Amino acid sequence: MTPDVLRLEDHERQPCEVWTRVMGYYRPVAQFNHGKKSEHAERRFFKEPASSSAPS
Repeated sequence: MTPDVLRLEDHERQPCEVWTRVMGYYRPVAQFNHGKKSEHAERRFFKEPASSSAPS
């Protein structure tokens, strides 16, 4: 059995509030000023590769 895919029109969707940690505390991105919003959009996410000297 395959699950049905739920498709919503834009007017049926609920806004999602995005929070991020800034200077040690969490704030909603919607409250950022223009400069901070621009900085947040430029952030890059990455996964640190495992060290080859890590114990197994």
